[in-house]
Amino acid sequence: MHATLPRLQDTRFPALRRKRLETLQVNLGYRCNQSCLHCHVNAGPKRTEEMGRETIDAVLAFLRRSGATTLDLTGGAPELNPHFRYMVGEAVKSGARVIDRCNLTILEEPGQEDLAEFLAAHRVEVVASLPCYLEDNVDRQRGKGVFETSLVALRRLNALGYGVAGSELLLSLVYNPQGPSLPPPQEKLEADYREQLGSRYGIVFSRLLTLANMPIQRFGSMLISQGQFNEYMTLLHEAHRDENLDHVMCRSLLSVDWQGFAYDCDFNQMLELPLAGGGRTHISRLDAAGLEGSPIAVADHCYGCTAGQGSSCGGALGD
Repeated sequence: MHATLPRLQDTRFPALRRKRLETLQVNLGYRCNQSCLHCHVNAGPKRTEEMGRETIDAVLAFLRRSGATTLDLTGGAPELNPHFRYMVGEAVKSGARVIDRCNLTILEEPGQEDLAEFLAAHRVEVVASLPCYLEDNVDRQRGKGVFETSLVALRRLNALGYGVAGSELLLSLVYNPQGPSLPPPQEKLEADYREQLGSRYGIVFSRLLTLANMPIQRFGSMLISQGQFNEYMTLLHEAHRDENLDHVMCRSLLSVDWQGFAYDCDFNQMLELPLAGGGRTHISRLDAAGLEGSPIAVADHCYGCTAGQGSSCGGALGD
């Protein structure tokens, strides 16, 4: 695995400061039932890191005192954490909106047979990875058989009301490019997804989110190996738009790793870039009131969020 941080630290990316905290994004661990080529977490079946119950309680306590309204759960496959359902239940009790960043195939894993029903019962918003509506493209990026299993999972979610018009159960699909290119316009691609998934497979969903691939971890290492890293960074730099700066996710989001340490975003977490000026800070010791107006740690990978239409965990910026 090639390290990318040394290539990213020398940057001219504009200085940023935080707005009011709205979203607490929590990585519950790096274990996953897939090993995707684009994964910026380098997650996989052999990873063992996972958040423990004590840390989860500390995160929930911070969520309550911070005023954040959304708990965004990610991984790896967050559902593989043995305390996932406990955390969801406690967050829902506190009135938080809960998002599960789901790879779909986890719904078909042994021991997860009732997961979809659990998510529906707790009104959890499902944000599901489906990087293409074509089988060959998905399987090439995520592994043989993933597309077909994903369709089975999507049909299960649809049957529960997820993504169905008029339903409160939100099902968002996530697209990312196959290689070192920017996502196409989100609105046009969403229309293509709806037509292809609907006509071919009878599948419906709430919205499509387009995400740019970040030049870090597994994807960044692949770019270095193929001699494409500098070319991709040039693409991101040249496509930068200042108007996207006001909407980047780090201004209203806080990322927490599996050990409970806080970062400005999930990408900084993977690069081990701590909160600006604060060093490594555990969520149990973090002053929620002092976050607003504080500086954000930036490096060259940040251009991945401001290039073109912009990119965030919520899809294209401004959409």
